[in-house]
Amino acid sequence: MQQDLHQVRDDLRNGTRNARSDMEHAIAIAQSPACEHVFTRTMFDEALAAAGAARPDQPLAGLAVSVKDLFDIAGQPTPAGSVVLSHAPSAASDSPAVARLRAAGGVVIGRTNMTEFAFSGVGVNPHHGTPPNAAVKSSRGPHVPGGSSSGAAVSVATGAAFVGLGSDTGGSIRIPAALNGIVGFKNTARLVPTQGALPLSTTLDTACAMTRSVRDAVLVHEILAGRSVAPAAKPLAQCRFAVVKELFQDALEPSVAAAFDKTLQAVRGAGARVEEISLPPLADLPAINATGGFSAAESYAWHRQLLERSIAGYDPRVAQRILKGAEMRAFEYIDLVHARAEWISRMEKALQGFDAVLSPTVPVTAPPVADVAPGAERDEAFFRLNGLLLRNPSVVNMLDGCAISLPCQAPGEAPVGLMIWHAALHDDDVLGIARQVEALLKHP
Repeated sequence: MQQDLHQVRDDLRNGTRNARSDMEHAIAIAQSPACEHVFTRTMFDEALAAAGAARPDQPLAGLAVSVKDLFDIAGQPTPAGSVVLSHAPSAASDSPAVARLRAAGGVVIGRTNMTEFAFSGVGVNPHHGTPPNAAVKSSRGPHVPGGSSSGAAVSVATGAAFVGLGSDTGGSIRIPAALNGIVGFKNTARLVPTQGALPLSTTLDTACAMTRSVRDAVLVHEILAGRSVAPAAKPLAQCRFAVVKELFQDALEPSVAAAFDKTLQAVRGAGARVEEISLPPLADLPAINATGGFSAAESYAWHRQLLERSIAGYDPRVAQRILKGAEMRAFEYIDLVHARAEWISRMEKALQGFDAVLSPTVPVTAPPVADVAPGAERDEAFFRLNGLLLRNPSVVNMLDGCAISLPCQAPGEAPVGLMIWHAALHDDDVLGIARQVEALLKHP
């Protein structure tokens, strides 16, 4: 198992290792077959220099950070996994998220591949190739990494980076974290600035990151949000958790169902109250989003002129989803805004009294890339998988909530994610619970 950032930083501080050597190791991994198609642009020379100059007393201590291709980095274009923006003007400055990581001693090793314009949970990219899942190997070739923050996840899971900066609009941090067996934390959206990140949905977009442990997730969130986290001190034995009957447990792959059930048994064994509940507002989501939802409408508003000029250069699957936004009328968008606010109010009321909700992050493990690779003959399989992967985590985005995915599978099994989630601004509670559940799963 890869060491987490805290372990390596402790070694740097006591002088048993140095940041430049660690960066050389990270670069070697980034150049290996395990990271094929992971980076769209590398910054190895700059990274070595910055690591050598870093101080071990800094929070990130000169260790490698990867940046999803939709965040601005000064002096570089921001293509967001596309080719139509590959020659766009260079950014004048770092996005706030990148600037905060650098100020904390993080060293950017490169820009990571992603679903074009962040519009899919699968992680396939027809322009730059698809990063191979870091945890699942089979005779059928590479398996999907999950998206849209595909390269970010693989960079962390392989050891090329300690932090994978990404975004989460409908699960784009938690899906690849679950499929690659790492930790992905989606904070309440308003806590981290999204300026300097190419938008998918200005309503739902969240800037956040993937790491190798929950304690690393806490540290990185503190850096990105510019605030101190105060995880709840309440032990698991005093916690009350909800497990939702409908939607979240539909069509679970047997290995996912088994891992989730075993996790619930462990949490109950620690003394926690785990109650199966019904959430009637979930049944209203299809009607609320019937006209296309926020992502289609808001992405079309951003892309419409670029589509008119360059639609042939888009991933056809992405263009198809963006163009749905052209059909939404102004009153339908306004109705959507009001319907979401009313839906959030009902959901928050239903979740009162619970410390968090426990769910599978996604209902399946990573299938082979060949099943959903670019090609019209595989579009049906692609969109079916995309819907499955987005189904559970997107509820939290619609809720304006916070959630973390952490591995819960048995050793030697394909990764399965446990999602711990709640409504807006319950971030510290979710992180505190996740720390305890992570320890429980490692040491039952």
